[in-house]
Amino acid sequence: MGQIGFNIVEWGVAGRQMPGETHSGDLHLVKMVDRGVLLAVADGLGHGKEAAEAARIAIDSVEAHSHEPLKRIIEYCGRRLRESRGAAMSLALFSPDDNSMEWLGVGNVGGVLIHMSGDGKRANEFMMLTQGVVGVRLPTLRTSKVGVIRGDTLVVATDGIRRGFEEGIILFDRPDDTAQSILERDGQLTDDALVLVAKYTGRPQ
Repeated sequence: MGQIGFNIVEWGVAGRQMPGETHSGDLHLVKMVDRGVLLAVADGLGHGKEAAEAARIAIDSVEAHSHEPLKRIIEYCGRRLRESRGAAMSLALFSPDDNSMEWLGVGNVGGVLIHMSGDGKRANEFMMLTQGVVGVRLPTLRTSKVGVIRGDTLVVATDGIRRGFEEGIILFDRPDDTAQSILERDGQLTDDALVLVAKYTGRPQ
């Protein structure tokens, strides 16, 4: 389990390449930035070595421009990916100063924010994905911003995870256990797969 950013988030990841492949085209990044904690998941088109190369270019570009607004980060990635297969990407930024999360998705890397209430009930809020391919067809980019409280959990998954995976999510105490359970239950054998789970804890009181 990862823990980063003055205890702003606890996070975990689980992933695997498509059976028979030696490289995964699904990669992630979790990084502390001035505004909070930035998370990124990139899925290079297809699978195999070329998909892995596209995903690596995308993640390296996110890291190099992590201080920029989310839209700008995607635009930089688009320029770097022009000579590659391209990638689907989703970004999220947890900001403890105003207890918010901003997110943005291009392609089919889905995200769901699970809000927790004091009585144990939960509600799902979904990332608004924009059709397109970063590096090939970059659409008009739109970010959205939502409020978060301690215990809210973000799950970001590539399309190697079955659609509707959010219906059966079991939230374990450790985010890496949650990620692994999603991968084991909903991972498909026809593609690479990756799940990134981040639980918002805020700054210590």
